[in-house]
Amino acid sequence: MPGPMDFGVQSYCFRDFKENADVAKKVRQIGLDKIEVCAVHADFSDPNAFKQVVQTYANEGVSIISIGVQTFTGDDSEEAWFECARIAGAKHISAHFKIDSYQKAIPKTAALCRKYGIRVGIHCHGGYMFGGSPDVISHLIGLGEGQIGVCIDTAWCMQIGPVHGNPVKWVEMFAGKIFGIHYKDFIFDRNAMWKDVVVGTGNLDLPSFVNALKESDFDGMSVIEYEADPSNPVPRTG
Repeated sequence: MPGPMDFGVQSYCFRDFKENADVAKKVRQIGLDKIEVCAVHADFSDPNAFKQVVQTYANEGVSIISIGVQTFTGDDSEEAWFECARIAGAKHISAHFKIDSYQKAIPKTAALCRKYGIRVGIHCHGGYMFGGSPDVISHLIGLGEGQIGVCIDTAWCMQIGPVHGNPVKWVEMFAGKIFGIHYKDFIFDRNAMWKDVVVGTGNLDLPSFVNALKESDFDGMSVIEYEADPSNPVPRTG
């Protein structure tokens, strides 16, 4: 089973490069062979077309381990996202839910998880987005019938503040319900504005976080993410 050090990379790091063949080569350049593909690089509403995306990465020896982050509203068209994940052999979709539709979306999403054998991890995205705080995430997970867990984005976790946004404490809090990890790091200025930095060089206590994941027997999807230099990401993410 995968562990916390068996990680890939989020395709959003390469968002200035629109051709998947170029992205796949850059993944290999940074020494990795797994990717979570976001909507910048694929149309998840078209599973047939997505087969070519999967093949493009496979040609470079890169496997797609997750897709997302996708915003679930409970629309029937969202089943296509699970079809795309299935085609790739991925077992995880990173997700957002919305405050005006989560009561409809979560039961439908959980049913699709059971149908396809694919887990959905709620991606925390800071204090300004629904699903960014641990109490809301806990509530949403509780509605998900064991099919929906959390995808901890370490940087956005920290953005809500050190009391409630400690990534190590989140591992303890959500043990057994952590389906994905986005390794990302921020530093903050005096007005609380964040700046993306290379993972392990900012406020994230990376060794303690990884150790906590190991102790919790984490077996989910994990990727690194560095967003600060999209036109030249390889030297900074390697």
